[in-house]
Amino acid sequence: MVFQAIAQENKPNTSAFVPVMPNRDLFEQGRYVYEQNCMICHGRYGDGKGELSATLVPKPRPFASGVFKFHTTPAGSLPTNEDLKRTIRDGLAGTAMGMFTRLSDSELNAVVEYVKSFSRKWRKVENYASQLPTPSLPLWFAKDDERKMHSVKGSEIFAATCITCHGPNGDGKGILTPTLKDMWDEPAVPADLRESWLRRGMDLREVYLALLTGRDGTPMVSFAQSLTEEQRWDLVAYVDSLRKKKASEK
Repeated sequence: MVFQAIAQENKPNTSAFVPVMPNRDLFEQGRYVYEQNCMICHGRYGDGKGELSATLVPKPRPFASGVFKFHTTPAGSLPTNEDLKRTIRDGLAGTAMGMFTRLSDSELNAVVEYVKSFSRKWRKVENYASQLPTPSLPLWFAKDDERKMHSVKGSEIFAATCITCHGPNGDGKGILTPTLKDMWDEPAVPADLRESWLRRGMDLREVYLALLTGRDGTPMVSFAQSLTEEQRWDLVAYVDSLRKKKASEK
């Protein structure tokens, strides 16, 4: 019964959800933007095999798979247009994916539609899902004693669920790290959780979102059903403590 309650808690409300299917009218403009900005890494055919890809770690995303790591939708579902636009606009820290802030809104919309053309997944309604609600940061984060208490709980959850990949110190050097591969058979290196900037920045809600959605195509699974909302925030508090500890040691 507890598991069912947790699953129901994290199930998005799809009763009024209508997927935004690809817009073919933007295809030609999107292709131009893609060829000018993205093709050198992601390849002409969206296979992640552009001219620079051989030298890049991690490798560029092969769009032909229709699998994306960064999204606000449930694990296994396609990202929203805004998810894709944010990745393009803001980039991903620690990777070759830079910030394309100079692109206009119309160029962003167009290149997103062109990216969709590489995979048939975008043509099937069942691959879409509504955006998951991300709760606001709990008020106890502003209270040192309470935050520390939740961090201790988070450390216990971390030891039970995360340590084998992220390591006992959260540095991404767990016992499984050398063997981890993504679905494209490339090394899947766990994040060093002590860093102030993770792939999507330093907002703690992004850490929560990573726990909620997982990282599709990688060994990082979603904890939407296996952990409660409170437990996920406890883990976030622990990750925050790892960052603060490393910062204090510098």
